[in-house]
Amino acid sequence: MTLAEELHFGRAAARLYISQPSLSHQIRKLEETLGTPLFVRSSRRVQLTAAGRTLAHEAPAALDALERAIELTRLAGSEKTTTIRMGYTPVASFGTLTALLEAIEEDHPDLTVDAREHFSAEIPERIHAGDLDIGLALSPPTPDGVAGELVRAERVSAILGTRHRLAAAAVIPVADLRDETLLLFPRRLAPAYYDGIVDACLRAGFTPKLRAFEEPPVNAMLSRLASGREVGLAPASFTEHAAKAGTGVTHRDVVDPPMTAEFSVLWPATDPSPAITGVIASARRCAERNGWLSEGP
Repeated sequence: MTLAEELHFGRAAARLYISQPSLSHQIRKLEETLGTPLFVRSSRRVQLTAAGRTLAHEAPAALDALERAIELTRLAGSEKTTTIRMGYTPVASFGTLTALLEAIEEDHPDLTVDAREHFSAEIPERIHAGDLDIGLALSPPTPDGVAGELVRAERVSAILGTRHRLAAAAVIPVADLRDETLLLFPRRLAPAYYDGIVDACLRAGFTPKLRAFEEPPVNAMLSRLASGREVGLAPASFTEHAAKAGTGVTHRDVVDPPMTAEFSVLWPATDPSPAITGVIASARRCAERNGWLSEGP
């Protein structure tokens, strides 16, 4: 990279604090490894070949990734790990995420959690790619290389505008949703959750009318539901807090048959760091303390 910037062996060697012959030798070895010349050398100037220009373009990202990998490797093997990158699904932002973060803070006061919002289907992929250390997702897939554990199973509630015809009901049987348009995030963002809702409707004797909601969560969805034309189905912890926030929506339990929303904690399956292991333990304790695995329908 230095030689590509300078296009002069003497100046590049001086910047690198090595001799010019040593630099020339290293460049020749690199070219032999790659099987192609990177520079055109003459007595008057040095120029990049097409292959050299390609490597000069791609190398910075590779070097940055290597530097980050080295840093994360050192942190993972050290008891001084201080930051965990957590991905969480939007519908966990009320209640579930808050309780989990409080438990982590209580158990690990020296640990900082960098919480980032992602759709459930994205979280396992990002953990597998190394972009996240841990996740909190709704009915997520668990691909190879990602481990998961259920921490909360809760009922699904309907969330609807306060002027909607079903808002006056004490509870809403699934059959009463036959003529409603159900507003859900696209199936690809939480496949198992989406399929569970469709299955409950089929068991109630009808095929649901579904409308995908592609906009960023969560406030945009609540504003749309407040208009009263559609019904959303979401975990009860989410619908209860959304209704309390005074956004023009209310919530009702869905029955006959009840639906279940399952939140899982996800992490790298292979040799998780001590910090990740500590967060998993905190999640288990939080689930047990709050009775999360016994609150479903």
